[in-house]
Formats: sequence, structure tokens, C-alpha cells
Amino acid sequence: MTVLNAIREVQIPLIAALLIGACGTKLMRAMRTGSMDGALGPTALFPTRMRMPLAMVICAIEFGLGGGLVITAGRLGHGAPATCIRLGAGLMFLVATSALIELRAAKPDVGCGCFGDFSTAPVSGRTLARSGLLSVAALSTIGLPAVTEPKSGAQLARLLVIMAVELIVLAALSPELGEGLIRLGYSEPCELRALPAERTLAALRHSKAWRRHSSVITSYEPTDMWRELCWRYVVFPASCQGRPSEVVFAVFLTQRRPAIHAALVDEVTAEPLPWPVHLPRLRRRRQLAPGIAADTLAAPASRSGADMPLSIDL
Repeated sequence: MTVLNAIREVQIPLIAALLIGACGTKLMRAMRTGSMDGALGPTALFPTRMRMPLAMVICAIEFGLGGGLVITAGRLGHGAPATCIRLGAGLMFLVATSALIELRAAKPDVGCGCFGDFSTAPVSGRTLARSGLLSVAALSTIGLPAVTEPKSGAQLARLLVIMAVELIVLAALSPELGEGLIRLGYSEPCELRALPAERTLAALRHSKAWRRHSSVITSYEPTDMWRELCWRYVVFPASCQGRPSEVVFAVFLTQRRPAIHAALVDEVTAEPLPWPVHLPRLRRRRQLAPGIAADTLAAPASRSGADMPLSIDL
């Protein structure tokens, strides 16, 4: 009975960590893609208009049950509250198992979505076995007394061994482990990196290149913007010694502190122009335009690499 109670006690922190981690990975996917559903998991069985609300409800339930298991693990969780939360966790895994069985039959190419982008592999027998095992583990905690600290080193060692064994079993049943190991050694090529134009403009406005050359710019709204491989080019109208010109910024597509180059070109001929020897300082009170027009955020293909000036200010 002592070993059985130890196995039951281990389930509470383990299941709580899995539920909160599943909710966190879903939120990370939503922040990255801007979509809460992403057509992953059992939500793919429902119409498109219902997928996002269902995904939000699932994420909220996972977080609530995970936090509830932690709160009711100690002396504060006596009686009905702890029983309801543990029963709810077990029922959620049972429902998830049934939904995954239906998903495997209806859409065998769709991932379970249990851990966001890490769960894109099609639902397999391992995924179903893991969900069933977690159902049994959650239901086994019903009626468990308050979890207390180990009273001896032997009890602590026994708990750690049980947890390690169960983690190994869950890892063997989790296709997400292989996906995670692949991503640890994978770096996304900058040519395929998705970075919004708004973020590029924000990084440009806070850069040293902008402060150095903005004094010749006549409008703070870009007239053109396009992307070539790892670089995004932004064009602003300018005036150099009374001559209509343009300032072209090349911004490297990275999340933090991108490399930025600038070039001054003639507006009509697109020939490179020399930078003024003494650029007037930017006035402190000069403010940026409150917003950028939506049509200027597009990336028209009106320019090509051949139109780019050869002399670039580093």
C-alpha cells in the first residue's frame, strides 16, 4: 500500500505539469501564428467558425485543472474541491482519448495538437495509449489524502524513481519528443523566416541608421517596401541639396537588433548619390507619423535587385 500511495502521489504534480505545459505550448503557437486553433487536434472535427472558441475553452480547462491539482494537493484540498478537480482531470483525458480515436478515423493526417506545434504528427496508437494512461493516472488520485513532504531520504528516493520510470514511459509514448529533439538542433533559415513588416519598421525607427539619416527624409511614411531573401527594403522620400531623392534602408530579418544599411539614390534615375558631409541634427520634437498607411505595408514587386544602388552606407 505504501508503494501504491507513492505512485498515486506522483501523479498529481506530473499531470499538473503536463496540463499547464500543454496550455502554454498552445498559447505560444497562437502568439506565433495569430490563430488559436491552427487546425490541429480534435477541433479540426468541427466547423471553422467553432474551432477557435473550442480551442480557447480547451486551453482554459487545461490551465484550470492543472492549477487546481496543485492547489488541492496539500491540506487545502480536502473534501469535495479536490475530488471534483481530480475527477474532472480524469474525465478530460477520457474525452480526449475518445476524440483522438474519432480524429484518427476521420482525419488520419491531422496531429493531436496536444502540445501545439510539437504535436503535428498524425494520431497513432502511442498517442492513444498515452492519453488512456493519463486518464487512469488522474482517476487514481481520487480519494488520495493530502500530499506531504517525504519524511526520510528513502521515501524521497522512492518517489523520484517512480517519477523517473513514469516519465520514461510517457516519453516512449510521446511522438513530440522526437520533434522537440529535431528542433533543438534546427535553425530556421532566414529566407523562410516569417517577420511582420510592422516589426521591421519598428526596429528601423529605433536604429542608429534611422537617427543618422532621417534628417534628409521628407516623409515618415514609406513609399515602397519589398523583401528579397533575408532582407526587407524600405524606401522613404528624401531631399538632398534641393534634389528629389530617396533613402533606401535594408533591414536584415531577425527578431532582435537587425543589421541595417542605408543608401541615398536619385528619385528619377535611381543612381547612388553621395551623402551630405554635414547632416543636420534631428530635432528632438520631431515625431514620427502616428501610423503607417495599410497599403504602404504591402511588399510590391515593383523593384528588383538590379534597381538597388551599388554604394551602401555601412
